[in-house]
Amino acid sequence: MKKQTLRIALAQVNCTVGDLEGNTLKIKDNIKKAQAGGADIVVFPELAITGYPPEDLLIKPKFIADNLAKIKEVAASVKDIIAVVGFVDQDSRGIYNAAAVVHSGKIKGIYRKIFLPNYGVFDEKRYFSPGAKPLVFQYADFVFGVAICEDIWHTGGPVKSMAKLGAKLILNINASPYHAGKNKERQEVVRNQAKKNNLQIAYVNLVGGQDELVFDGQSMAVNSQGQIICQAKAFAEDLLIFDLNLGSAGIKKTKSAILITPKFALKNHAFLFNQPVKPLEPIAEIYKALELGLADYVAKNGFRKVVLGLSGGVDSALVAAVACDALGKENVIAVFMPSRYSSGDSEEDARILAQNLGIKFLNIPIEEAYKALLNTLQPHFAGAEPNIAEENLQARIRGLILMALSNKFNWLVLTTGNKSEMSTGYATLYGDMAGGLAVIKDVLKTQVYALVKYRNSIKPVIPERIITKEPTAELKPNQKDSDTLPIYSQLDPILKAYVEEDKDINRIVKSGINRQTVLKVSRMVDKSEYKRRQSPPGIKITHKAFGRDRRIPITNRYSG
Repeated sequence: MKKQTLRIALAQVNCTVGDLEGNTLKIKDNIKKAQAGGADIVVFPELAITGYPPEDLLIKPKFIADNLAKIKEVAASVKDIIAVVGFVDQDSRGIYNAAAVVHSGKIKGIYRKIFLPNYGVFDEKRYFSPGAKPLVFQYADFVFGVAICEDIWHTGGPVKSMAKLGAKLILNINASPYHAGKNKERQEVVRNQAKKNNLQIAYVNLVGGQDELVFDGQSMAVNSQGQIICQAKAFAEDLLIFDLNLGSAGIKKTKSAILITPKFALKNHAFLFNQPVKPLEPIAEIYKALELGLADYVAKNGFRKVVLGLSGGVDSALVAAVACDALGKENVIAVFMPSRYSSGDSEEDARILAQNLGIKFLNIPIEEAYKALLNTLQPHFAGAEPNIAEENLQARIRGLILMALSNKFNWLVLTTGNKSEMSTGYATLYGDMAGGLAVIKDVLKTQVYALVKYRNSIKPVIPERIITKEPTAELKPNQKDSDTLPIYSQLDPILKAYVEEDKDINRIVKSGINRQTVLKVSRMVDKSEYKRRQSPPGIKITHKAFGRDRRIPITNRYSG
């Protein structure tokens, strides 16, 4: 019997939540490209019609109806190819996270996601009903199954059931968001499922930014030995076309499968080889996630240009560099806003950085505004010693200036606070926290330094003095971050344990960290929840980010 190959296209597309028309056009365009590439099957990500996650749009009946109309429109456009497309299905019992298998203008079958994730950033049980059974299809001489994202993470789940029904290939559609190390986790899960069930897996993932989330793509194909035979690009749209060996033809039909009859015999392709994609280094992966998250947040929300306060410090330097790489230097405006406490070094470093990046640089001193506010408040502050109130006035004046520029020119304000600051409340509400997107909100200070060094390894744009000088807010004479916080090399391991790993104080202390330091940091984290609730969204790059991942009550007396 002759050997046959199956040509598959994984359409790793960047969908936008709620843009049903745009997403549908993108799907139809990629179907045409897959056909031109000789593909037998083209596979799209989870909820490609609606974008992911649609959240409470799913409560709107018209949204569901419009999505159903779009999957029918896609189906009508499909001719001599099989397309697997994620959409929202509906019946009298509820709505479903589903995949339509389409051929020759018709929906041949619909698979409904069985395992609904309800942890971390996922909230699918709020909206969807679970599917009830696995589904397999027979096309020519082979049987394939369709699964959706979480389904493949369960070893005794739908993949195993489909293998028992005769499937030798699983088409797994996903909207799996990024965090550092996530792709290795995915690969391990997919490889183990392939080996355990003696089948091949084509895994397509969404790509793009959606609010706090970034989807990194990195779609892949895995053979029955658990080997990754090809992988799509990271953090970019891609149409990955590859061939799978099907073995000998002549497999008997299974009664459990939905039959799809091709108009023509499977193409006898010259086998298509793909060059392996070199994986990104961990720090490069994080940088790319920030870049894509920022680019899509700006574009998908109707902005073109961004503005940020450039202080001469390392955090704003990193945000400026990411913004330039994401949006182009012509779309980034940096504003230096000196006060009486700003050093000459800070102004010089900020100006050199702006020149190196080629971005517009504005110098707007805040001294006159600061004096005016101090004079206004003087009768009410009389008799009280100067404290954090006078310090924070400066940060709030800067926030006001940036928001005024935003209103005047429709520039999106980027805040520059890092996760170490957001964790401990070392930030000014309505001041440096004021803005539209907190680019490095999920990046610890020690990671900020690593990212800056990585960016300079590509092209040295960030002055060395910015990297080496001691961090300071410059809101009072001779101020240093270490006056208020433990040094960052001590602080960040505590935050990682307490915030990201949910370790209690005793466990953290047992790791060799001073108890009083741990107690101080944990209290700062707990007392600052009200600030974080009022901060702008930030790009998620860790396993547990503030906001969707970590939901701690503001009013809360528990500590431990």
